[in-house]
Amino acid sequence: MGVERKFVKTGLEKAQIAEFFAKQLDRAGYGGMNINRTPMGTQVTIFAEKPGMIIGKGGKTIHKLTRDLEHKFKIDNPQIDVQEVKVPELNAKMMASRLAGAIERGLYFRKAGHNMLRRIMEAGALGCEIDIAGKLTGPRNRTEKFVSGNMLHAGNPAIELVDNGFAIAIKKLGTLGCRVRIVPPVANLPGRFSLIKRVVSEEVAQKAPEGIEKIVTSGKVPVETKPEEVTAKKHPEPEVKAEVAKPEVVEAPVEAAPETTAEPGIEERMQGDVLEHKHKEYSYWHPASRVHKTEEGN
Repeated sequence: MGVERKFVKTGLEKAQIAEFFAKQLDRAGYGGMNINRTPMGTQVTIFAEKPGMIIGKGGKTIHKLTRDLEHKFKIDNPQIDVQEVKVPELNAKMMASRLAGAIERGLYFRKAGHNMLRRIMEAGALGCEIDIAGKLTGPRNRTEKFVSGNMLHAGNPAIELVDNGFAIAIKKLGTLGCRVRIVPPVANLPGRFSLIKRVVSEEVAQKAPEGIEKIVTSGKVPVETKPEEVTAKKHPEPEVKAEVAKPEVVEAPVEAAPETTAEPGIEERMQGDVLEHKHKEYSYWHPASRVHKTEEGN
């Protein structure tokens, strides 16, 4: 037999065993099963809400299930272990069976869906999706969805982290399929992170760090501090403040007034930088440096 055929046969046997348990253990609150093949035999773990009904009085029911697995499904040396589901609201198969039972008893599908969704989310689930398909309110088939929280639909996380459950509700107009998908509270969703709060012990919080002044007064030099640094801290050098040089104001030299050699009968004055004089017989002023004309040198 090829590898592909072997995988297909193994999956088909597992689906048939799960369907067999769902029919036989419906009243006990069947919640799924796991099959592990070991060298000593086949270990079958059944999850149920009421383990006592599966075991039976004196183990009668569980022995009957063991014989059925050995003869009907040709399983070598089957060993059945029953585990109780402590929180049924987080088991998708149980919730799907309860939803189907509520619809069969006549409860309106919308009310049943909302009630089931609320119970699952109050139990602590990170996300839930409930699908009810079939003839709901008319002659045609349609699907009604009830969603809350975070739900994964694709990729490997949707296969590993999401719990799936399916059940059938038989009504007069036809059958209704009830599918429940639950993300448990322990699931580590990809892309989500949480901040860790830093915890400081009381001893560390009460112990105050020693300041520089306390170290200098006590004379204790820490290992990381060099002796030159401590000496410099004990005797700090006086700060030398650099004086700001004031700009020197250069005064312009005052030109000395030229010496006057005034002749008698001549008045002199300074008109700006030019020395002027006026003769007694004339009424105007003229520069003293001008050459005067004489009668001989006309």
